[in-house]
Amino acid sequence: MKKVILLALAALSPPVFAEPAAHIDVSNLPSQSKMIDAVVVPVPSEIFAVLDKLGPRPNWSAVQHKMTSVAQPIGEQPQIALMLGTVIAEGFIAVEAEDANEVKQIGKSVLNLAKALGVEKKAQVRAKAITDAADAKDWTAVRKQLDKALEDVREAMVELNSEALSQLVSLGGWLRGTEALTAVVEKHYTKESAELLHQPILLDYFEKRLANMKPKLKLNPVVIKVQKGVLEIRPLMGLPDSGDISEKSVKEINDVTSDLIKAINAKAQH
Repeated sequence: MKKVILLALAALSPPVFAEPAAHIDVSNLPSQSKMIDAVVVPVPSEIFAVLDKLGPRPNWSAVQHKMTSVAQPIGEQPQIALMLGTVIAEGFIAVEAEDANEVKQIGKSVLNLAKALGVEKKAQVRAKAITDAADAKDWTAVRKQLDKALEDVREAMVELNSEALSQLVSLGGWLRGTEALTAVVEKHYTKESAELLHQPILLDYFEKRLANMKPKLKLNPVVIKVQKGVLEIRPLMGLPDSGDISEKSVKEINDVTSDLIKAINAKAQH
């Protein structure tokens, strides 16, 4: 399988480094990264961990979307799949904020949304493990369980011939992770931190998958909005060998992703 350079970054493994490399080969990414059709889909914790090393630790609590109750399914399955992705990404943000109560709420929400998609059996074990690790404040274990929950749910959907829904889960997680990332990068902008957003190949992948979905999914009002948003974000993330991502572009990406997250969680779609 051909490997592609996807993430802009400084080395993930060394604890201290000087100037980040312009790009890294996917072979250097942690094992949690998922290779799909020769494209690496990084889990949010990998990106956040790198951002922590680039400067002052971000105030992750400030970018949380705290849940007042267990997330309830909204709309049809495509919207629920996108919601599930955003909730799992929210779990990674809560881990960065070391918010145990929020992590436990997210564990319950993952199970509830997975049930609506018919994959609750796969999610049950992970939901309990997430809650137990949060009680113990074992953040490393919580990260692992969140990643495994995402993987288990996607695999279960593929087994049910719902690969398109699986891709929407991944996209929902990416959108919420990117919204959080742009919020903290914008707060303390540097060219190095903004380079984490240089993911044009991943955007091309999502764009292609959305365009090739069956009409029943593609014509869903939320999916239409997400597809439009991905097209808006794509030029802001540059070409594979393009220059720096500007502070203005970071803000624009945040605006688009914020609007999409609101649409994903809206009760009425028009």
